[in-house]
Amino acid sequence: MLFCVTASHKTASFELLERLSRNPQSVAPTLIEAGAQGAVVLATCNRFEAYVETDGLGPDAVLDAVEQATGIPSSELDGSYRMIEDGRVAEHLFAVASGLESVVSGEGEIAGQVRRALTGARKQGTTSPALERLFQRASQAQRRVKNVTALQRAGRSLVRLALELADSRIADWSTERVLLVGTGAYAAVTLATLRERGAVDIRVYSPSGRAELFAKKHDIQAVLADGYAAAARESSLLITCTSVTEPVLGPEQLQRPVGGTAPTGSATQVTCPVSHSSSQLVIDLGMPRNVDPAVAQLEGVALLDLETIRLHAPLEELQATDAARAVVREAAEDFRAVRSRAVVTPAVVALRTHIFTLLEAEIERARNRGDEDGLVEQAMRHLAGVLLHTPTTRAHELAAQGRGDEFLTALETLYGLTPEAPAASAASEIA
Repeated sequence: MLFCVTASHKTASFELLERLSRNPQSVAPTLIEAGAQGAVVLATCNRFEAYVETDGLGPDAVLDAVEQATGIPSSELDGSYRMIEDGRVAEHLFAVASGLESVVSGEGEIAGQVRRALTGARKQGTTSPALERLFQRASQAQRRVKNVTALQRAGRSLVRLALELADSRIADWSTERVLLVGTGAYAAVTLATLRERGAVDIRVYSPSGRAELFAKKHDIQAVLADGYAAAARESSLLITCTSVTEPVLGPEQLQRPVGGTAPTGSATQVTCPVSHSSSQLVIDLGMPRNVDPAVAQLEGVALLDLETIRLHAPLEELQATDAARAVVREAAEDFRAVRSRAVVTPAVVALRTHIFTLLEAEIERARNRGDEDGLVEQAMRHLAGVLLHTPTTRAHELAAQGRGDEFLTALETLYGLTPEAPAASAASEIA
């Protein structure tokens, strides 16, 4: 059985999502230790999801494992998550991967995040054949949505939406002094989007020390650690997009020491907000958040974070097209049908093996009695095929309806056959 525990911008506060996303790498191993056959965790800027394959681990046990890994009591999660089970898991993940469940419908970043979630599970050794196939099919569904619908063209990424919201404060992008904090995938997208809007004075700082490499690759100026605070104070637009778990920008970077060069901690040192000819705009695209919320209280500083972006997203205009939803439903139905056939496949194989074993014995008797022209053998083989057709077809129909266990029960009652469940790798190949 497949489970998905999902908390997203639709069900949970960004503060809770931020806490859930601090150490997502610990969740999947904890689920495996609790008895799951496989686990893949997807943690993005606006969602936290654990996909689990299990035979006996119930929803409560899954939540207990999430609590153990994140340190967040399950009581705090009440009302902030949904539990999706088995048949609906595929459609949910396919919709997520296609950007249909994002803050901005159709945003493209989520597809790569879904792929990286599977890659991370592989590295941790927590994935399973069924989850491998589920996530692979999710990527296939996303590509089909992109290729056959207008969703990707209609949708806008979080970065683009944030900069569109900033337009009301920026008269001329070419005069902005921009500091980009972060060098990951979001940083590259942000840089490209800034340049599209006409920004030219762009510098980059990396909390992990990768600023110089990023700057050289993208032909911009790097800011080193000892110059970070000064660069922050001098910038009119700051955009943070790092994966670090603690804030990298706070009042201490945006306030200028008063009293000369008194060392930090000196009794004579005080701070005050830096004076700007124009106000500063800080855009926080990090999850967990990169910017201390206290920044918003500084005079002349405006903070635009994911919470604000979510509230301003024109969701009605950016709803997914019916065509995109149809593609996702079709892909999910196909995935369910193939998985359901895998459930009864061992039983169908056992029945056919049983019938053909009896058949070969009877054919041997016919030969011993003089069936030299093979007509009796031919008739018996035809009859066996006819007799097997209906139960085989019926098995697949029942499986598609979620009633495959009825076929297994009938097989045991009528023939005394109790086929073993398929090996995980075999089931994966079938699915």
